[in-house]
Amino acid sequence: MTNYSLLLQEAKGLLLNTALDKNTTLTKVCLLLQSTVEHYDWVGFYFANEVERTLHLGPFAGIPTDHTVIPYGKGICGQVAVSNENFLVDDVSAQDNYIACDIHVKSEIVIPLFVGGKNIGQIDIDSNVVNAFSEQDTHFLEQLNAAIADSLF
Repeated sequence: MTNYSLLLQEAKGLLLNTALDKNTTLTKVCLLLQSTVEHYDWVGFYFANEVERTLHLGPFAGIPTDHTVIPYGKGICGQVAVSNENFLVDDVSAQDNYIACDIHVKSEIVIPLFVGGKNIGQIDIDSNVVNAFSEQDTHFLEQLNAAIADSLF
């Protein structure tokens, strides 16, 4: 069982390393989450380009994806870019507007990243298990994104 409180502290420690650039730091955060939480099979960040109304893949850990640019409104990530709200999908096969990045993915959680009240991107996590995510994951990821916003932006 994952100790989310301890994991958050470890992630915050990575965020304090000012010797690293933002992308390296976020890559380390992705790797930490993927290697620590059993049901986090793919962890990545997408960042918004408001002018183009697209999301662009940033640092990630897991199998590479062809979905490096996602239009607002398309897929779970694109919907979060429009709604500015968390989106937890227990079973991706039940979603009409889902972009399959990997045939093994069964559930997904996307939490927006707000800086100064503005949604600049999101953390996206895929799991190869149905019903993988709980309120505990949501709360942890909200806290992580708040720490990222405070430390890196």
